[in-house]
Amino acid sequence: MTMAICLARVDSRLLHGQIATVWARSVKPNRILVVSDTVAHDVLRKTLITQAAPPGIRANVITVDKMIQIYHDPRFDIFKPLLLTETVEDMARLVKGGLDLSQVGVDIGSLAFHEGMKMVTNSVAIGPVQAEAIHYLHDEVGLEVYAQKVPADRKQNLSDLLLRNGF
Repeated sequence: MTMAICLARVDSRLLHGQIATVWARSVKPNRILVVSDTVAHDVLRKTLITQAAPPGIRANVITVDKMIQIYHDPRFDIFKPLLLTETVEDMARLVKGGLDLSQVGVDIGSLAFHEGMKMVTNSVAIGPVQAEAIHYLHDEVGLEVYAQKVPADRKQNLSDLLLRNGF
């Protein structure tokens, strides 16, 4: 048995109200794992994120390497986490480290726009770095990679959106 990840989501906002209410209610995790090397070493952000967890669900902020380690440790098989990363590249690193996301795919919920990126949905901006990570997850690993802001929205295939936007 391994850890049963109930949602793997990339969201540049990490844990916020939409995750704490709508998504947590929809996928029913028993833990929220925010995976970010940057945030794990930032005491203020880490504290704010753990305080944003919904009642009854504990949130932890850990590094990418720590997530890979606990995923392979049977003591953590009781976790049914909602997994959050800030970047697609971090999600790709987790998959390269052995996380099996074949049952849930990867939801790209929100990626903030920066120079050199294109908006492919109203909440997802993609640049060459993100496109490369998405191609790895979809084309090489075979995962479903989709954009879905909230559970009530339909899933939009990210590979199709990349092609339409020249990636």
